[in-house]
Amino acid sequence: MNSSRPTFIVGAGFTGLFTALHLRHRHDPRSITLIDPQERFVFKPMLYELLTGELSEDTVCPTYKELLQGSDIHFVQDKVTAIDLRQKQLTLASGSDCAYAHLVLTVGSVQGYLGTEGAQKNAFAFRTRENAIALERQLRDCLQRASQIKDQQQRRSLLTFAIVGAGPTGVEMAATLADLLPYWYARLGGDMREIRIVLINHGKTILAGDVNAGLQEEALHAFRTRTVPVELILGVGVKSVDANHLEYQPANSTEIKTLLTQTTIWTAGTAVNPLIQSLKFQIPADHIDKHGLPIVTPTLQLLDFPEVFAAGDCADVQSKQLPALAQVAYQEGASIAHNLIALAKGASPRPAHVGLRGTLMKLGLGNGVANLFDKVQVAGKPGDLIRSATYLEMLPTPLHDFRATAEWLKEETFHHYHRPKLESETAVKQPLSLAEQRDRSLVKALAILAPIAFLIAAYFGLRTPPSEQFKQPRPNPPTQSTP
Repeated sequence: MNSSRPTFIVGAGFTGLFTALHLRHRHDPRSITLIDPQERFVFKPMLYELLTGELSEDTVCPTYKELLQGSDIHFVQDKVTAIDLRQKQLTLASGSDCAYAHLVLTVGSVQGYLGTEGAQKNAFAFRTRENAIALERQLRDCLQRASQIKDQQQRRSLLTFAIVGAGPTGVEMAATLADLLPYWYARLGGDMREIRIVLINHGKTILAGDVNAGLQEEALHAFRTRTVPVELILGVGVKSVDANHLEYQPANSTEIKTLLTQTTIWTAGTAVNPLIQSLKFQIPADHIDKHGLPIVTPTLQLLDFPEVFAAGDCADVQSKQLPALAQVAYQEGASIAHNLIALAKGASPRPAHVGLRGTLMKLGLGNGVANLFDKVQVAGKPGDLIRSATYLEMLPTPLHDFRATAEWLKEETFHHYHRPKLESETAVKQPLSLAEQRDRSLVKALAILAPIAFLIAAYFGLRTPPSEQFKQPRPNPPTQSTP
């Protein structure tokens, strides 16, 4: 190994960023360079909170400068355009060539459109900060225009919002919009009952084949009880997406149907990152899976290039399928850091042991579900609190964690958002008797105290184990020469 060559980490998402932070936390003496084309980290599980305004942009998408402050991790905002695995060299879009001793590939996947005509051009993805900002702008623009248009057909098109793909992202998006858009539209003086949220899926069930499949019933219940119910169109293939409509075809039918909508949100499918695709000519064909991903050993190393680690959505772990979850990426980052240090000491790397501690979903404003170790499901407001607290505890650095948690608590305390109710829900009720008031007060007290006790227990069950935690990164102490 050439000690003058640094360790390069390409892709500063969850796995890449946490690999770098874990290396520094364990005082790895080698130079670390983290490369990403973006200025900001994206905490993807909480992009919904950025869309809704429940959390600020700086909380959900902090800059790498902030996250790496106080460490000597070298961050380069650039794009890697080519990798020579045999020469151990990277080429950057800026024109620089970089030689590495060890390489960590964590570039993730990109949005896939399944070859659907017009989808990439006309549909809105939801994977990045820019995606969230563009979608919010589109949603507000449609609502604003609808509140001012008298033509019924045009207004119906503006107020119909289609989500393609009923995996976790599509389900969470549909439930969130079913609460959020009526709230926004009501503030413009519009009739929230005109809003349609339509979830379209090729499969006949939602969350099929996903780690969250056990939450189907909770998700369906959430769809029925949102401010406006979520409509489902299942078992169809989307044929094309236009700026003001989409076309779909039911299974076993030749009929093409049209849905008038000016907002199509695409959450169906992913594609291999182009940088990973470019490696296929350097890796034997039988060491690439059917999707085009390089196969890595249980220690997360390329089969033919053990100095290269790959994890997350850009690698296929040998004989083991891992879901694309933040908790998985976090644990893989810790494992790669451990193995890099082991190699530096002449020790053998060890297989990555990834444990799933549960799954979490946002199912509307102030509503969610937490599946704790596939044994207990907590839904509603308690589920939403567990989800938020767990994700906030996973934020990259303690200082950022503290700021985000303070912002979240402020939001929870002052209830910036609330679910608007339809007229049928706000009918005048008869006043309660004194006895009924006392009974209701007692029930409210129990309803508050019992979930708090349970939430505390659930949180400590889901939180990151101490062995995987780290403090604010610190630079390595300078070496002193011997007199």
